[in-house]
Amino acid sequence: MLTRTPSVVAQVFLLLSIVLVIAIAVIQINQQQVLSPGLKYGIVLDAGSSRTTVYVYEWPAEKENNTGVVSQTFKCNVKGPGISSYGSSPGALAKPLDDCLNKVKERIPVHLHKNTSVYLGATAGMRLLRLQNESAANEVLASIQSYFRAQPFEFRGAQIITGPEEGVYGWITANYLMGNFLERNLWRTWVHPYRKETTGALDLGGASTQISFIPEDPEKHLNSTLQVKLYGYNYNVYTHSYQCYGRDEAEKRLLALLHQKSKASANVDNPCYPQNYNTALMMKDFFGSLCTQSLRPANYYPNQLVNFHGTGDPGLCQEMVSLLFNLTACRDREDCPFNGIHQPKVKGNFVAFSGFYYTINALNLSGQFSLDDFNSSMWFFCSQTWAQLQFMLPKFEEKYARSYCFSANFIYYLLVHGYNFNAETWPQIHFQKEVGNSSIAWSLGYMLSLTNMIPAEGKLIQLPLKPSLFAGLLVFLTATALLCLLFLVYLCVVSHQRKDVPRVQHVFIPE
Repeated sequence: MLTRTPSVVAQVFLLLSIVLVIAIAVIQINQQQVLSPGLKYGIVLDAGSSRTTVYVYEWPAEKENNTGVVSQTFKCNVKGPGISSYGSSPGALAKPLDDCLNKVKERIPVHLHKNTSVYLGATAGMRLLRLQNESAANEVLASIQSYFRAQPFEFRGAQIITGPEEGVYGWITANYLMGNFLERNLWRTWVHPYRKETTGALDLGGASTQISFIPEDPEKHLNSTLQVKLYGYNYNVYTHSYQCYGRDEAEKRLLALLHQKSKASANVDNPCYPQNYNTALMMKDFFGSLCTQSLRPANYYPNQLVNFHGTGDPGLCQEMVSLLFNLTACRDREDCPFNGIHQPKVKGNFVAFSGFYYTINALNLSGQFSLDDFNSSMWFFCSQTWAQLQFMLPKFEEKYARSYCFSANFIYYLLVHGYNFNAETWPQIHFQKEVGNSSIAWSLGYMLSLTNMIPAEGKLIQLPLKPSLFAGLLVFLTATALLCLLFLVYLCVVSHQRKDVPRVQHVFIPE
């Protein structure tokens, strides 16, 4: 009876120890929490020809397939013109930047300022300034670098991005925001969408315009496509940027042509300006650009005033806009719309943003619509007087209001005669400004590409028990189990010996 009781107790302790070891191990493994290492932030300054926009982006520090899942958290328009306008006074850039940067500092946690990268990408306005005056362009960039050295962020440089880069980054932005690269599945994890088509991108800036899309057969167009790798997948994207075909530069070219056809008169009729609208512009306002240099008259005086009178003639406006496009250089080649530039046939859906969106919005159109609807809205808008326009537009600013008719005609000619969209393919164009809370702009695509080069941080694992406590319990319970096992073995041996003693004594009893 005495031997049986310790044996039962030892067995109970042994079983309890084994159960507890298994239970603690299972809990420690299955109940661990994977903690995100937090957020990373990035700042991109989109230094366009007409203005600079500051974007703040954030993404999980561990990233997704080597590319951050990036979202826009803040946007700020810098007051004043684009940075290319500061060619003669680069030092004046600091003050307008301060307002936006002070707001950015409030948006990003202070302890992350020093680890937040800042990038400035300058587009067609600075590309033109560099061609026109390289030293002035370098001084502007140097002034920006000097400004950011005094900021708490990690400045990664100011660079003038190429036209194809601007086009591809815009394409990346559009497809990223539309969920064509990643989407959340039922388990809330990011996956690559199955057999999802990408969307083409149409960007209209102030000094250039870009078209980017994946052609029907990318292999046939390898010489005119760029390879992009995002989220573990490769894409061959056709892209082209047309310098001097941005909205502002194209209008300067129109004004220069009108002045030329009026035999350099001081009074010029403009069929694209609204009826009864009059304005006086200095010659340098439209002849001062590199895009109109070849049209300058022999008697060019930069500060001389030219009076433009609006006639509001839609037909003549369209005729004058057509002169901005060189359609004969292609010699009827199917893969060459205008200016002698190779372009595959447009395919699939497109999103048109920036200047495209603002013009369409002024015509009281949105989203998708037919080419006939666009033409009728454009014709109606261009037939209005200056006084009538002031009541038609949701936001009236003279600088933009006077030019919407030109912009609409330019967009029509660019998309139909330039890129070869027709009545059938036009409805595949979606005119949009943003998706959700994120602007459709090249800057987000730029940030997504840059996160490929920013190292990911490892995930943090939080366990239910501290490692020291877990190890201590494991050792204690294992030792208890071993001691119980040894004790049971000992009891078995003792019990076996006691059973053998009577038998041995019986064998040696004398007769």
